[in-house]
Amino acid sequence: MSNVRVFLAKEFDPWLNLATEDWLFRDMDPSHNVLFLWRNSPTVVIGRYQNPWQECDLAKMEADDVKLARRQSGGGAVFHDMGNTNFTFMSSRESYSKERNNSIIISALARMGITAEASGRNDLIIEQRKFSGSAFKLSKDRAFHHGTILINADITRLGRYLTPDADKLQSKGIKSVSSRVANLSEFNRSISHETLCPIIIEEFFNTYGETCEITELSHATISAIPHLKSYYEKMVDWDWRFGKTPQFACEAARRFSWGKLSFHIDARQGVIQEMTIFSDALVPDLISAVMSRMEGVRFTESAMTEVLSQLAVDMPEHAEKLEEISAFLVSAITFS
Repeated sequence: MSNVRVFLAKEFDPWLNLATEDWLFRDMDPSHNVLFLWRNSPTVVIGRYQNPWQECDLAKMEADDVKLARRQSGGGAVFHDMGNTNFTFMSSRESYSKERNNSIIISALARMGITAEASGRNDLIIEQRKFSGSAFKLSKDRAFHHGTILINADITRLGRYLTPDADKLQSKGIKSVSSRVANLSEFNRSISHETLCPIIIEEFFNTYGETCEITELSHATISAIPHLKSYYEKMVDWDWRFGKTPQFACEAARRFSWGKLSFHIDARQGVIQEMTIFSDALVPDLISAVMSRMEGVRFTESAMTEVLSQLAVDMPEHAEKLEEISAFLVSAITFS
């Protein structure tokens, strides 16, 4: 029986593809060497320990129908679209080799007339320009190494969605590092996902001296796979995508006609732990009520505006002021 396995994703659902990674990593026999090739519809994928409010422009993402996904491994935020191919290598921890995995990609590109090399930052580069970044995960007996390959991605959108307002948040999470990037199509106009993947697969087979049948994964074929549904539900869930966020703080201030309010919000795991308001306004009951009601509320526009709307019902004498506060917070803070 062959010790290599190759999977090709036929769906572009980022949560499904990341769930498939989990299934392969957790359920696959660690003695197998696995290659998984996949693409996502427009998506920002953040690392396990990152803060989406810090890394992403969530308002622009929502307007453009760009999904947010959080992967299991660490590292920085990346933008995926259909011009970006993703690779995942899996093996036993004992036999894991980042260098061997990189060499498969580099050898495949060499066959297409592109000279690439590995850099010291877990990236693959051409002429000092990054076209591939990687992240890793190790467990007791197995390992995976996954990364991106920019083939014909819309690089302008990288800056559109990965340009957080650094003045708004001070986070304890991991920040992304900008790099000069390039598409492989700049070096070979004929390259595409469809032309590159078969060559990567051939180099994978050559490296291990074995071949196997290629398994194509789709919603239909994987719906019956044990555990995959639970992995998928986790990837889609708000608590995983936003709730697994390190502690962070948000500050915003405005002078209203009735006084100045300075908001300081401390959040952990995507939930407001404490809202402190400093003010010279002569409405101590209103300020106290807002601070109290916000404790334990999700750090989302809908959750916070709902609290303020209900508070306006409970305190009709302050309804107009609460409407102003709600409008200000929505405009001042980037929400999910």
